[in-house]
Amino acid sequence: MPTARTPSSSSSESASLDTRVLESLVGYNTRRAWSVISSVFAERMAVYGLKQVDFSVLSLLAHNPGATSRQLCATLDILPPNLVSLVAAMDSRGLIERRPHPTDGRAVGLHLTAAGKKLVREAEQTVTQLELDASAKLTARERETLIKLLQKVYL
Repeated sequence: MPTARTPSSSSSESASLDTRVLESLVGYNTRRAWSVISSVFAERMAVYGLKQVDFSVLSLLAHNPGATSRQLCATLDILPPNLVSLVAAMDSRGLIERRPHPTDGRAVGLHLTAAGKKLVREAEQTVTQLELDASAKLTARERETLIKLLQKVYL
C-alpha cells in the first residue's frame, strides 16, 4: 500500500496527509507543477518587468510580426479589453508599435520596436533556461513527452 506524502512546507503537525486522490488528478498535478514554474518565472522575469501574459504577447509578436489584436486574443484566450490595456502598456514602454494592416484596412498590425526585439530575445533565453532548471528532474525525452501530453489536454 502506498504511503502518504508529507507536505512540502513545514507544518506544526507531524502526521502526513493522504494525498493519493489529489495526486491521481491531472488538474492537481498540473497546478502543482505550474506553481513551481510560475514562481521561478516571476522571479526571473521581474528584471524585465514582464508577467507571463506580457511575455507571451511579446514572443508571439517576435515570431509573427504584424499580428492583430484579434489573433493574439484568440491564440492566448484573452478577452479583448484585457489585451487593450496590455498593448497600451507595452506601447508606452516603447516595446511595440501599431501599423496599418497590409490586407485588412480595418485592422492594425502590432510590431516590436528595436527595444521590444532586444527585450524579447533576452527574455526568451531566460525563459528557456528557467524551464530547463524547473524541469531538471526530467530527461529531455520526458520533458518533450510531458509537453506533448499537456498539449493534448488543451489543443
